[in-house]
Amino acid sequence: MENNFVLLIGFGDAGKVIFEVLEKSNVRFTVVDANPELFQGSDFDYIVGNGTDEDVLKRAGVEEASTVVIALSNDSDVMFATLISRRLNSDAIILARANTCTSIDKIYKAGADYVSSLSIVAGQMLAKMTSKCMDTVCEYINEDIMLYEGLSIEKHHVDTGEYLEGKSIGQLDLINAFGCKIIGIQRGNSIITDIDASVVIQKGDVVAVLGIGEQVSDFLEHITS
Repeated sequence: MENNFVLLIGFGDAGKVIFEVLEKSNVRFTVVDANPELFQGSDFDYIVGNGTDEDVLKRAGVEEASTVVIALSNDSDVMFATLISRRLNSDAIILARANTCTSIDKIYKAGADYVSSLSIVAGQMLAKMTSKCMDTVCEYINEDIMLYEGLSIEKHHVDTGEYLEGKSIGQLDLINAFGCKIIGIQRGNSIITDIDASVVIQKGDVVAVLGIGEQVSDFLEHITS
């Protein structure tokens, strides 16, 4: 997985809002869309192809992406693209747009870390989250943030002898145990955003935990009780 590489799947209204933020940020990204007309005169990296096609996503770099943003206009396509992306890259943060409220739970179950149901608001929120997830994790480690649709990112300082100390991300298995995920670690003056199963949490780390408010609260209560 390459740190600071975003794969944007879908270049419609929501996708373009995200693209505008990515273009201004210091991250490498590739856009995937099936409509070649959308890319006329473009000078950024893109792949013309179906965002639900595994070969297309592989060519676009899904296996190396640190963040995958899925902004397709059909919820079945969103679910399928989420499933493929999660299967090909278990460590990526996957942000997905839901076009109807009834699809939100299904998209989460397909493997998304964050789902929003409003197209334009989703684009704005996903764009902000994407830029934060890449190289400004310290901003939300320094300040707890409540996000759209009840999602929150909260910080936790790891003390000596507590539950997290010395455990790897893989051992913790927070997605299955609590439904949340550690997406950033502040270690001294360094910020770690490339979080994979082998990363071991150390005494003194400040971890950024992403999840629905209740899930994050249950997790924090568990590790501090």
